[in-house]
Amino acid sequence: MAYDPASLDAPFKALAAFDWGHDAAPLAAIDAAVIAAHGDAAARDDVEKRLAAILAPGPTRAAKEYACRKLSMIGTAACVPAVAGLLGDADNSHMARFALERIADPEAVAALRAALGAVSGPLKIGVMSSLASRRDAASVPAIAALLKADQATAVAAAKALGAIQSPEAAEALAGAAGAAGGPLAAAIADARFECAEALLRQNRRAEAAAIYKAVATAAAGKPESRLIELSATRGLVACADTLAAF
Repeated sequence: MAYDPASLDAPFKALAAFDWGHDAAPLAAIDAAVIAAHGDAAARDDVEKRLAAILAPGPTRAAKEYACRKLSMIGTAACVPAVAGLLGDADNSHMARFALERIADPEAVAALRAALGAVSGPLKIGVMSSLASRRDAASVPAIAALLKADQATAVAAAKALGAIQSPEAAEALAGAAGAAGGPLAAAIADARFECAEALLRQNRRAEAAAIYKAVATAAAGKPESRLIELSATRGLVACADTLAAF
């Protein structure tokens, strides 16, 4: 059956007013259209535009969540501005990030990167988490700068850098390690271990061993860092064929 845009007018009108606990049957036609759109460029363009329009002021929060979920499946660069517009909205930021993490177009991750400097508090931490999920190496300088922010943000920055695992991320973590204490020091150590483990998976044992040795040396003789020292030592054992170089 040929795609009929008019057949979606009523379902999308129902979606705009949809709320949790309501009858979701009217949305079945949209569900089917999203599935069908994967094989029809014109249909995909139309459905994407309709879903993006739901993200404008007016429709319910439930409707926006639904639209973000569907855009995570079929979204392209065309819907990114509409989705990104929700990143600063506490009620909708999470679902906007959910969509942007999954939209393959580079503009999706660029929107997350741009939002990092525009939001604050928990929303900033959420955006960092999404950039980490995208393994976005280009965001490392901005995330690294947040290692000097408040504790919650700094800890989140360390975790994000550990997930990105680029050489620049590892370097930023190493640079911040000496001045960190408490939860941040532990988060930085864990993140450095993630970077080292990524290097091990790539069989870059000498580079991994260098990280483990640096962490072990910094933790040596500190009772509060005993577990970190032991973990770093175990990492060095995993790099045993390069230990002679150290």
